[in-house]
Amino acid sequence: MRIAVVGTDTGVGKTVVTAGVTGVLRRDGVDARAVKPYQTGFPPDDDAAFVRAACDEDAAAATCLGRLEPPLAPRVAAEREGTELDYDDLRTRAADALAAADVGVLEGIGGLRVPLTAEHDVLDLVADCGCEALLVARSGLGTLNHTTLSVDALEAAGVPVRGVVLNEWAGETVAERTNPTELERMTGLPVATVPPADIDEPADSVALVDAHLPDSFLPSA
Repeated sequence: MRIAVVGTDTGVGKTVVTAGVTGVLRRDGVDARAVKPYQTGFPPDDDAAFVRAACDEDAAAATCLGRLEPPLAPRVAAEREGTELDYDDLRTRAADALAAADVGVLEGIGGLRVPLTAEHDVLDLVADCGCEALLVARSGLGTLNHTTLSVDALEAAGVPVRGVVLNEWAGETVAERTNPTELERMTGLPVATVPPADIDEPADSVALVDAHLPDSFLPSA
């Protein structure tokens, strides 16, 4: 089983959801592993390390296939470092890493159309690895457009979407209060809301996902 935790943008909470999903599955006895295809902005950013920390520092819980220092899209970051990413090699290594566990959890990089190479983007990798998708989005004004366009792109690429996660949902504005129902109407998909939370320790993400994502959002072995 392969699932991709993807986002409508950068900074929407993919890593917290990835860590939570991976941690809940491993806690329940499922052999789950998160795979980060490329980490840009390294250091200090290290999403795979966050997932491992959320899973009791288990090295088997997450892996990162490559790291680049500039906090940019992988293709651009690689160019600035004087190198070029090989998509076929990345796809093969990602597929192998995902297949090494009963449930492979591919964490996206920014949004779906973030370029990995001149010809391929994150959406290509999700589709080529045979993943289903869990789409993480912002909760407030503007998310209807971003989320529905992302769902359209996933479905056009043949990627089944399990559901939409509206992260940091507080219900403080009319847009936030109406967005879940409106997105369900527009996409035909289930929508879950995750409230703002102080993630003092990575393990807090596991409790957050466990409390707020329905079982249908989580893959099984």
